[in-house]
Amino acid sequence: MIYSQDYARSIDDVRTIVQHAKLDHKNLTNTAQAIYYPRNEEGHDIGNIKLLEVDEHILEEIKKGSEICFKGALNEKVVLCTESRTYEMKEAEISNSLLLVKGLKLAQATSRSPIKSPKGGVNTSMDSSIEEEQEDPDKIDTIDEVERKDVVKIFHDYFELRQVKPKYRKIIDLLRLTRYAGPENEHLIDRSLLFRFKQLLDTVQCSKDEFHEGLKKYRAIEVDDRVRMLDIEYEYRVLTLLLSVVSENSWELDAIDKDVTLEAMQGIIPFEVVDGMFNVYNTPSERMPGRFQYREDLVCAMFAEKILQHGLKFHIDEFLVTWQEALPEGFEANEQYLRGIGIIDREGSVPCVRGLNEADLPMNLLGRLDMLFRTKERWNLEQIEPYIECFATPTVGVTSILAKYTRSLVVKGVRMYVSKH
Repeated sequence: MIYSQDYARSIDDVRTIVQHAKLDHKNLTNTAQAIYYPRNEEGHDIGNIKLLEVDEHILEEIKKGSEICFKGALNEKVVLCTESRTYEMKEAEISNSLLLVKGLKLAQATSRSPIKSPKGGVNTSMDSSIEEEQEDPDKIDTIDEVERKDVVKIFHDYFELRQVKPKYRKIIDLLRLTRYAGPENEHLIDRSLLFRFKQLLDTVQCSKDEFHEGLKKYRAIEVDDRVRMLDIEYEYRVLTLLLSVVSENSWELDAIDKDVTLEAMQGIIPFEVVDGMFNVYNTPSERMPGRFQYREDLVCAMFAEKILQHGLKFHIDEFLVTWQEALPEGFEANEQYLRGIGIIDREGSVPCVRGLNEADLPMNLLGRLDMLFRTKERWNLEQIEPYIECFATPTVGVTSILAKYTRSLVVKGVRMYVSKH
């Protein structure tokens, strides 16, 4: 039978189709639902509906009414962001056509029989057996109603999501252009290149919670209602002044008074800079409520970055001595604090340390690996991990990436990774 779009299927039409299909009426319920394909006419726009597969986290965020957004510039892959996670979107094909039908009823809603629609939920074999025994062949319980159901859209593909690491690189690329080097140098900055917090959040491909973490990671603060990264020389000077207040007041390292520190810097460094840097470099004291303590890892990394910034190589012993002597009393240099800003090469003829900032490397994985292996021939996992972990996902770790794109060998009991080519 061929029906036009305007033709409404009758009960007789449905019964004829059931007969041709050789279906057993005992397995059918009272109400039939006739499916009508979407109209292809002006004013019936169905192209703006997309199918998206979500996990439990996203589903829960939707139920709570939390903000979910899509981010991506013209040359970027689109990501979906919840309040705390970032997902990469990828279009995937569906093997069979999938119909979206508004108001389609499930089996129980189409039957008036208490046996075919048991209160407990679905049919059981015992229910079916009882029904067959009790049914009067002269009173066939079959279709007596037809409801029209229109297809909203036919899907041949959908978007699948994969949780990924936040894409912080844009924070660096955008804020590097306007590094803050003190009020005396602000006349050199093009104000049109500065970003407010919300503008930058909307641009960077990460969730709001991850964005806050990214600002801390790259020590970005707000100055005059704009997000700024600090010039390394200026940041080093401000940090040195902040740490000098500790020695002047003979404070223990976990008993720093924030109010006294801010007051001591008044008239020397802008308040927003002092307050922002204090918050970046300090955490609440565990021993003394209301007091703070400087993060040794960040302080030591800042001093190491200052020494290594000129790209020079240092003999490892000389570097460690220079580094320790530059640190304030109470702070201890540790090779772990060089993570992501410098590498130690003990495989060469002369053990040395050189600067290698993760933020300066290409964001293309193959390009980054090529640069890493041109910088150093062999890497162990601990050394290379800080430079590769931004490409990892919850399901694909750093070791999996290295297994795919590098060769590994064991040297003196330690697994080393070398270029594949």
